[in-house]
Amino acid sequence: MPILITLLAVALLLLLIIGLRWHAFIALLLVAILAGFALGMDASTVFATLQKGVGGTLGGIAIILGLGATLGGVIADTGAAQVISNRLIGDGSNQTKAIWLIGTVAFLIGIPLFYNAAFVLLAPIIFAVATRAKLPLAMVAVAGVAALSVTHGFLPPHPAPVFISGEYGADIGKVLLYGILLAVPSVIIAGPLFSSFFLRNMPHTQEQSVLQIPEAPDNPPSFGLSIMAALLPVLLIAAAALAKLFIEVPDSVTTGLPEPSLAAEPALLTVLGNETVALLIGVLFAIIMLARATQRKVGDLMASVGKHLAPMAAVLLIIAAGGAFKQILVDSGTSNYIVDQLQGFNANPLIIAWVIAAALRITLGSATVAAITAAGIALPLVGSTDVSPELLVLATGAGSLTCSHVNDTGFWLFKSYFGLTVTQTLKSWTVMETLVSVIGLIGCLLLDLVV
Repeated sequence: MPILITLLAVALLLLLIIGLRWHAFIALLLVAILAGFALGMDASTVFATLQKGVGGTLGGIAIILGLGATLGGVIADTGAAQVISNRLIGDGSNQTKAIWLIGTVAFLIGIPLFYNAAFVLLAPIIFAVATRAKLPLAMVAVAGVAALSVTHGFLPPHPAPVFISGEYGADIGKVLLYGILLAVPSVIIAGPLFSSFFLRNMPHTQEQSVLQIPEAPDNPPSFGLSIMAALLPVLLIAAAALAKLFIEVPDSVTTGLPEPSLAAEPALLTVLGNETVALLIGVLFAIIMLARATQRKVGDLMASVGKHLAPMAAVLLIIAAGGAFKQILVDSGTSNYIVDQLQGFNANPLIIAWVIAAALRITLGSATVAAITAAGIALPLVGSTDVSPELLVLATGAGSLTCSHVNDTGFWLFKSYFGLTVTQTLKSWTVMETLVSVIGLIGCLLLDLVV
């Protein structure tokens, strides 16, 4: 019965949003309430769960999205995004080169930077590349964002792979090594190849994007400064992560590295490596340095912060409502019921872990929540078979990426930022995420034959 109710709730969401063109915030909130009552929750529990879901969701991403949107807006306003895209793709005549380069840049950004921050950082560059190369925005967006999804689901230091590795007792170094082996074909197939062959003719939509790219200024910043302004948060986080390898190496990943030599200021590294701090430093650096480079006043760029934050309000409300819907399904016990039904399957442990995570992802929306929850369910598989725990980590991570739809915050971020309709988002974002997931599972099964 819980499975049927969940399927009906998702179907109602699709009907309201796609068929009747309701605003996603209203549709998600209504369906969350109806699903809570249908799943046997009383009124007080339903509304308490809604508040819990909203608070838990926004608490983790609101500041990051706000700072990221500000940084992206400043990079766009000052012409830094256009400078970067111009250098990447030249005169724009080589469209194939543009698609592959945006995927490469996104992969490099996505390794150290967590998904939400990397997404809002990459968005203005995607806009500028699409305009310069005269390519459909959805095509360029998928080519770039595919890499961010892969790094988010497969590679440490992202939260889900790190947590699952700890639960399974996996070697972080091997998870990173195997993850990169899976990441490369996943990014290539789900990113540049899929977008080039299937999204090249996607028509431009009339929907409003939350990010607008202005005309390039008469005195744009240099390429070096533009790159530094865009990537400073990435560099701070990556530098802190590398330094920490010499400060504290967990027993499970000790590989004979030299004795710690940078133990003087671990607290400083922790602060600088924090996403919020790194983005805040990046915003301040971008505003001050890009204002000077473009001969504008710092106060003028600071005054534009509100303009960049305002469109995020609607996105955050949609995300909050999606979090409320997710929490209803969690607190009602629906997610536990679904994974209990899957544990009886007699199949390859990698497939079981993938299916459990995929079921949670489709039900709950959040890839991180799906992966972490699935890890607890699939834990008995570790040690009971001869399957590598590192591959179980990656199979769980791959399953947590599949079939993203209207209850996923990433779905609404992609739709809102790139001004797509829900149908276009399903054809681009949802298919891309599923390709990444399936390719990841296939890669795990192939690696299982040789490791």
